[in-house]
Amino acid sequence: MMNTNSHLRVRALCEGAILVALAQILSFLKVYEFPQGGSVTLEMLPIFVYCLRWGFAPGMIASAAFGILQLIFGFYAWHWQSIFGDYLIAFMLLGLCGLFRKVPGGLYLGPVVGAFARFLSHYITGATVWKEYMPDEFFGMSMTSPWFYSLLYNGSYMLLDLILCLIVLICMDRYAPVRKYLRADDLKK
Repeated sequence: MMNTNSHLRVRALCEGAILVALAQILSFLKVYEFPQGGSVTLEMLPIFVYCLRWGFAPGMIASAAFGILQLIFGFYAWHWQSIFGDYLIAFMLLGLCGLFRKVPGGLYLGPVVGAFARFLSHYITGATVWKEYMPDEFFGMSMTSPWFYSLLYNGSYMLLDLILCLIVLICMDRYAPVRKYLRADDLKK
């Protein structure tokens, strides 16, 4: 008979690979794409599901793997700071969702925290690295501060991404077999 810990590690690895691959596929299915990077997608959803099932450490690893894939397949970085801030760090921070695995309401709070942390990374990079590309006008407003521009630019697509993910999570949580999977009931002894 297979060791339970070994079995769970293999299962976590396999689920991680599948959900990271699904996240990458979803990143190509864009509802809207901004001209200087950033798009409205459901790419974060599989990462959140994995983090909620397996927790913080496996979630950070899967999130970092997804960030590397985003860097390889969606490369839109002209500065080394952007490689770290917009890809490696930003996507890895989605793994913070795993901290809320066993917290009441964590199914929704975890994704909010993970998405907000990712937004902060994009926000700082946008205001410091991408400031030279700030237009004179954005969303019908005059842009004078790179911090305000980065808030609007990155906040707009990140908020829409999060809302889409939460809507799908709510729908998934209403269906009993999927709810058991989301809440990792199948992993409990």
